[in-house]
Amino acid sequence: MARTFYTAVGHFRRRNDGHGNIYPVVFVNRQEHLLDPQEMAVWTILNWRLLDAGQLEEKYLPMARELQLTEYRTFENCLHRLEVRGLIASGTSDTDIDALYNLLCGLYIVPVSESLPLRIVAFLKMLFQGVPFSKAKHLFTRVPLSAQEAQILGLSKQALLSTAELIKCVDLGVTDLSTGNKIMDALYDDDYTTSDNIVYAMQSASCSTSVTMAVANLLLSKKIIFERV
Repeated sequence: MARTFYTAVGHFRRRNDGHGNIYPVVFVNRQEHLLDPQEMAVWTILNWRLLDAGQLEEKYLPMARELQLTEYRTFENCLHRLEVRGLIASGTSDTDIDALYNLLCGLYIVPVSESLPLRIVAFLKMLFQGVPFSKAKHLFTRVPLSAQEAQILGLSKQALLSTAELIKCVDLGVTDLSTGNKIMDALYDDDYTTSDNIVYAMQSASCSTSVTMAVANLLLSKKIIFERV
């Protein structure tokens, strides 16, 4: 039985219309996308999560009731609309790991800033908003990275790479991506790999599963977000 996983793409910002009104937008590949409240609810649930449709709807329904959302479309149509707009991504296969690979393989990895001043501001903001100190402290406690996760994060800080491209770098033992030439040599310096087929070629790589799981864990621990190019 086929399994499909979903996740959010891009990052959230608040905009001011110049008249004191604040509205949410999502940026994907430097393009600003307006979302209605129903779309924003679905996107927010999927932000830093990997869920199937049933898990997503289970979280969406109580949120819709609590926010008293006016639903202009069905949940399924909203999900489809967000996917068509490129604001969420999905991956489907007969096994969980293959569905996860199909979801992540073409998405690009962007490390989240962990600068100390930003963390302190965010921590104080949570306390100001009434979040209990113990819970805020737990949320900001650093979780040690595995060797694979640290490797993926290190490569991602050097260049904007998709999960499939990261798999190839790990497979070849590449550590230096400091120039465009080094990136091209690492990814496409052979007779068969292209930007069109790398997602298919890397699925059978020996490190495909471990890198896919490392990327998933980095997302769930809020170390990265996903982008499109």
